[in-house]
Amino acid sequence: MANRGKEDLVTGSITGKMLRFAFPLMLGNLLQQCYNIADTLIVGRVLGTEALAAVGSSYALIVFLTSVFIGLSMGCSAVFSIQYGARALKEMRQSIFSSLLVVGGVTILLNICSLVFLTPVVRLLQIPSELQQMVHNYLFIVFLGMIPVSIYNFYAFLLRAIGNSTVPLTFLMVSVVLNIILDLVLMVGFHLGVEGAALATVISQTVGSTGLCIYTHRHFPELCLKRTDCTVSSHSMKRVASYSFLTCIQQSVMNFGILMVQGLVNSFGTAVMAAFAAAVKIDSFAYMPVQDFGNAFSTFIAQNFGAGQTDRIRRGIRSAVWTTTLFALLISALVFCLAPQLMSLFVSSSETEIIAIGVQYLRIEGSFYIGIGYLFLLYGFYRAIAMPAMSVVLTVVSLGTRVLLAYILASIPAIGYTGIWWSVPIGWALADIIGVWYYRKNSRQ
Repeated sequence: MANRGKEDLVTGSITGKMLRFAFPLMLGNLLQQCYNIADTLIVGRVLGTEALAAVGSSYALIVFLTSVFIGLSMGCSAVFSIQYGARALKEMRQSIFSSLLVVGGVTILLNICSLVFLTPVVRLLQIPSELQQMVHNYLFIVFLGMIPVSIYNFYAFLLRAIGNSTVPLTFLMVSVVLNIILDLVLMVGFHLGVEGAALATVISQTVGSTGLCIYTHRHFPELCLKRTDCTVSSHSMKRVASYSFLTCIQQSVMNFGILMVQGLVNSFGTAVMAAFAAAVKIDSFAYMPVQDFGNAFSTFIAQNFGAGQTDRIRRGIRSAVWTTTLFALLISALVFCLAPQLMSLFVSSSETEIIAIGVQYLRIEGSFYIGIGYLFLLYGFYRAIAMPAMSVVLTVVSLGTRVLLAYILASIPAIGYTGIWWSVPIGWALADIIGVWYYRKNSRQ
């Protein structure tokens, strides 16, 4: 069995192995965030404000569609991890075949629909008329690259399921570097405008996904499908579909809730919008370590759940809670103390009102990162022990509370937009309480 960069999570140290597995996930996420910023800077500096607005207004839709692929692949990954932990390799390969059918079918259907209905979708996004053609051209090319995005996510989550988070990171790095180079070549050298930016994205994603697919088949023979594995099993299809679609729903609910909050923020004017936009970027960096550690914890639990290592699971939970607590408290302290300096990275120091609003947001929400840290652990835990529906419930509770409270509190003149900031940690806390209560109630089972 190949052992290239894999962590055997069912034996040996617990905290050390989870951290070693989580580190490439954190680095990959950081790399992706840095690329997003670099891509925005290149488009804005080279093509101007109209192109930047066109690409920026497309971002939410692209993230939403990408979250579908991530959700499907993440759900399948939980099944793979459980079976890998039990060393049921033949059963795992049958699940891989079933997953390829499910994820592949959804990807092709979504790809066709996105291209056919692109024009009405652009109108639905309320894009200004002078930017609609530019947005249409950009999205049309990006949507042509939907299949490579799905392939990369599928194989990345497949390798992570068996304890390898290093290889997906390597091919992500190749894709990001190539994307930046192609951005400059196609936009600066060939003057292809936003179409050049879209082409750079599609080409780099295709190279990364193709490379990852070929590498997996060459170096991980235990994952390669044999003729006997390629049979449609109703049991395998049902299991994979339930995991993948529930996790997909969870990811979609999260993005939908965020879009609803964004609409409320927009109603308070430009200063609040600008402060929120900058603070959210800081947020995504700040709690990224606990998010990725939660995903590593999920793989650890799933493998040990498959192996029947109950005592190791309990020790892993204790270790993960302590590690997340330390991570979250440290990050909260840094964000609270450095909030003005962090806002100044994105906003000119002369924009005192915007900086003040952003600092208020960061100090309210940033003080409670421990809440979302525990929530990521709960999401990962329930997904790993064959209860993905509970992860969806916690997401609905967290986002539902956040949206409902935000609209209620923001409507009170004495509270205003500050109520939007406070609704976030309250939503995290309520979901945490329900998740822990349910665990304690059923822990013996």
